[in-house]
Parts: sequence; structure tokens; C-alpha cells
Amino acid sequence: MSERKTKIAVFVSGGGTNLQALIDKQKSGVISSGEIKLVISSSKDAYAIKRAEKAGIPCEVVSRKECDTQQEFEKKIRSLLDEYGIELIVLAGFMCILSESFTSKYPKRIVNVHPSLIPSFCGKGYYGLKVHEAALAYGVKVTGATVHFVNEIPDGGEIIMQKAVEVSDGDTPETLQKRVMVNAEWIILPQAVEKVSAQLLEK
Repeated sequence: MSERKTKIAVFVSGGGTNLQALIDKQKSGVISSGEIKLVISSSKDAYAIKRAEKAGIPCEVVSRKECDTQQEFEKKIRSLLDEYGIELIVLAGFMCILSESFTSKYPKRIVNVHPSLIPSFCGKGYYGLKVHEAALAYGVKVTGATVHFVNEIPDGGEIIMQKAVEVSDGDTPETLQKRVMVNAEWIILPQAVEKVSAQLLEK
């Protein structure tokens, strides 16, 4: 009899580097209490889909553009989550906002990685390179990444883990983004997913 694991869905929109980090850490045993059972992409062109296919993980595309309303978009997602018995959602570069009616149905079951040390450079409008542009414009010497629970406030949920990364002289938003990914996001996201997966098994 196989050991029970928390069933995880990863939501993606682009290249899927954080998804790859999760897949790799699942293989290496860092994530042992959970298993990625589903990848949902908001774009049919996302490279993340190829990463899921290569790892043998089912992938579904739900495009916000092809849905008339936010409700329809979220209803499609929820029916997939129900179909696969998903217990934990990981937002890994998912570029669509989820409404309060969606997030409230999964309290402490949606985690997101954000490329700064929350509460700095977070909230509405802070995503992707914009976060690193803002950090450099402000002149901070230390930035990093945060994994947090998702609630109705953008980047407003309880913090699970953080990791600091030093800003180097001469950094561009692109070099800083890469360093934060490699030295923070790809490390703490799998660790946080393991931690929450283990907690959910105890419920």
C-alpha cells in the first residue's frame, strides 16, 4: 500500500522555472509529503506545459481570455481541482488574479512565491521584473523571496518562508531576478510546499 501524499496542483502562465524546481525537488525527495498531480496553465503557449509533459504530469489549459467572466474561468479551474482531488494549490508564476470567492474556498491551501521580502515591493502591480526594478530604484542592499498563503489581498496572506539575497553593485533587474530565483525561490518554494503538504496530511 502506497503512503498517502497531499495532492498538489501547480498553476503556471509562462516558462515554468518554479514548476521545474518543484518537479526536481519531488524527484530528489525534498518534497515527500506531497505529489504534483496536475498542472493548470493560463496559456496554451506556456513552456511550462512541456515541462509537465516531460515529467508525466497531466496538464490542462484554462484561458481567462476564452472565458466570458471571472466566474466562468474559476468554475472551470475548480471543476478540474475536484476531478483530480487536489488538496494544495501552488501558484508558480501564475499571471491571473483569483477572486476572493475562489481563494476563500481553499483557506491555507494556496501558496504563492513572490520575488521580494514581503512587505517590501509587493501587492497590486508588483510582479515579474517590476519587483526587481522597484527594488533597484529604491536602492535596497538586500532583497529575496517570500512564500506565503494566498488570501483575498494580493501578496497579503500569512508568510510561510523567506530567504534573503544580497543585491550586487551593477545589478540589472534581469541579473537580480535570476539570482533571486536560483538562491531563494527555487529553494524555499519546494521547502514550503513540503511543509504545508506534511501539515495537511495531519488534518
